[in-house]
Amino acid sequence: MALLTNILHIILAILLFGFLIFIHEGGHFLFARLFKVTVNEFAIGMGPKIFSKTSEKSGITYSFRALPIGGFVSMAGEDDDSDDPNSFRKKPVWQRLIITVAGAAVNIIAGALVMTILVCSSPDNLGSTVVHSFTEEAVSNEQGLMENDRITAVNGKKVHILDELAYEIMRQGIEPVDLTVLRDGKTVILENVEFPQIAQSGIAFGTNDFYVWGERPTLANFAKHSFFKTTHTVSMIWESLYDLISGRYGVEAVSGPVGVTQALSEAADTGAYSFTYLAVVISINLGVMNLLPLPALDGGRIVFLLIEAVRRKPLKTEIEAYINFVGLVLLMMLMLFICVKDVITLF
Repeated sequence: MALLTNILHIILAILLFGFLIFIHEGGHFLFARLFKVTVNEFAIGMGPKIFSKTSEKSGITYSFRALPIGGFVSMAGEDDDSDDPNSFRKKPVWQRLIITVAGAAVNIIAGALVMTILVCSSPDNLGSTVVHSFTEEAVSNEQGLMENDRITAVNGKKVHILDELAYEIMRQGIEPVDLTVLRDGKTVILENVEFPQIAQSGIAFGTNDFYVWGERPTLANFAKHSFFKTTHTVSMIWESLYDLISGRYGVEAVSGPVGVTQALSEAADTGAYSFTYLAVVISINLGVMNLLPLPALDGGRIVFLLIEAVRRKPLKTEIEAYINFVGLVLLMMLMLFICVKDVITLF
């Protein structure tokens, strides 16, 4: 029974990956068609084709490929010179920018929409930043934090909902922090407030030592929590990347498809809410990471387009193709390394 459940979870994870890739590439495809760019192929997956069909009307080939680790929209003149008057390179820079950004934008927008559904379906999870009471192990109350204080910032970083507050304490609470609170209508700065700490996989984190009041399930509060949960997720991804580069997190904290599949399986065991929330984070993460200014990613192509807009002429096709090829090789090597690491971790 456990084996069957694990297999179902793996299938569910593959379907989720496929869907997120589909809507990502669908964003590129939609705007390419809108701007009348010649599209040669719309593919889900990488590697050899396992199924393909060419439209007699448009000439576009739609295909599924063997490796469910990506996808692409192949456009005429995207990576080489083309005589096609509707090739990618012959379109204005602003149109090419929109086409390039569209994939990541769709992932982020889809994540935001599902996040809104999650918030509206769980009115009991509208945690505020107003202190209700303290835990038995609390230490922050010894530095001046009081019940009914509304915490508005941690070390100057504004917080609006519990998710943001808990994350900032987790990330910054390994050292004393300055809290900005609203108390009896007045703004008060509490300096050097300490929080309990825990360690996971050798990494220290601060922890909340208080409970907060919930907020009423009104339309305004649903909108507020949906917005800040989404923006917080984007911010969290960027900050986690910074922490990885700065050395706070080691490479063991990075997961590829294998590690993410395991996390999705564990979330599915917990319930539909946990699985859906993790799917939202993955969708937003896919969008944000694709915007990184690295070769072979959408962000790298955006950099080339911005350079072209400033220079008023594109880089040589050979130079751009070479940089993208090197970037793709390095990216594939990194993915292979992470996959091997994830598999070793499993066993």
